[in-house]
Amino acid sequence: MTYDVAIGGGGMVGLALGLALAKSGLSVAVVDPVPEVEALATAFDGRVSALAFASVRMFEVLGAWQHLAPQAQPIEDILVTDAKLGEQPSPFSLHFDHRELGAPLGHIAENRSIRAALYAAAVSLPSLTLIAPAAITGLDVTSNAVTVRLSNGQSLRARLAVAADGRGSPLRAAQGIGTVGWSYPQTGIVATVHHKRPHKGVAYEHFLPSGPFAILPMTGNRSSLVWTERSETAPAMVGLAQDALDAEIARRFGAHLGHTQAEKLRWSYPLRFHLARRYVLPRFALAGDAAHGIHPIAGQGLNLGLKDAAALADVVLDAVRLGLDPGGVDVLLRYERWRRFDSVTLAMTMDALNRLFSNDLAPLRLARDFGMGIVDRIGPLRRFFMRHAGGDIGRLPRLMRGEAA
Repeated sequence: MTYDVAIGGGGMVGLALGLALAKSGLSVAVVDPVPEVEALATAFDGRVSALAFASVRMFEVLGAWQHLAPQAQPIEDILVTDAKLGEQPSPFSLHFDHRELGAPLGHIAENRSIRAALYAAAVSLPSLTLIAPAAITGLDVTSNAVTVRLSNGQSLRARLAVAADGRGSPLRAAQGIGTVGWSYPQTGIVATVHHKRPHKGVAYEHFLPSGPFAILPMTGNRSSLVWTERSETAPAMVGLAQDALDAEIARRFGAHLGHTQAEKLRWSYPLRFHLARRYVLPRFALAGDAAHGIHPIAGQGLNLGLKDAAALADVVLDAVRLGLDPGGVDVLLRYERWRRFDSVTLAMTMDALNRLFSNDLAPLRLARDFGMGIVDRIGPLRRFFMRHAGGDIGRLPRLMRGEAA
């Protein structure tokens, strides 16, 4: 079986890349060890993602947004506050209002809903083949092609192989690409919480000494709780009985949404930072979490990976249209130069923000609260941060401008 591109990893970034390339006429194989029915199960992944408006434009072009829109909650406002647990928030808060931009600041959707929308968009593309369950077990690279060996005994031949297989990326390791990174002394706890009062599309980022506590609006009177806790404390919190967990959540939620109750399913994820030392080799490229993993403090991880997919699609398709080899290292280096600076900059910024806010030192608390107050009061600066969070700053790939790749 011969394809233009073989993608290892059928998660959100891998599927988005496959759609982008297949819609432009390339033959693409997406290989994933998780079958579709399992990837869409409620218990598989409890997280939600904040899709920036540039990512929404990309999903519209890919034909996935029509399937996702009914399950996506617009973010009308974002309120950022800082306080010790049990105390009133600092008077220096930061408020992002969608009316300043004339559009929602983004959309919140469950990861399984995003996957379902991408699967639905893929059905109509005969040039996109999803092979699951199967994993890529090896790559044999030659001067003009790469042979992709699969765990089910099959072999594929492609002009380019892409690793979009997550933070642990076996493909990245097999190709000898190292990473720079570290583990945070924090764990992310995720749960869906039902509340009595409507959230009105407001997302809250409440900074506590243990880390950010985010309340992300979902459809209906529901919110996703993304609770960063110290790693030594997190297992006890996750293991709490339902009433005790609801009481801990209520302490952090406050009373503005009325009575709150978490669903029974809850998840926890260790938090880690990593950057790949390089993004490309001959006939091989990294995308998404295989290339970078950042702190979820501002919910930008998926958007960063989707921008990888859009940029790689631009580079590969431009090469094909010019009669160049899309797997040639000179072509792929364009992608690396484009994405590496952006990835490193955003990753280090999120790391610095986490370190600045995840402590209780009085001088730092005063400095960060003062900084939030300044940003909140300077309209052009505030709107710049809003556009940056929306992924609308810098050199954008065609898909993120709302154009066909």
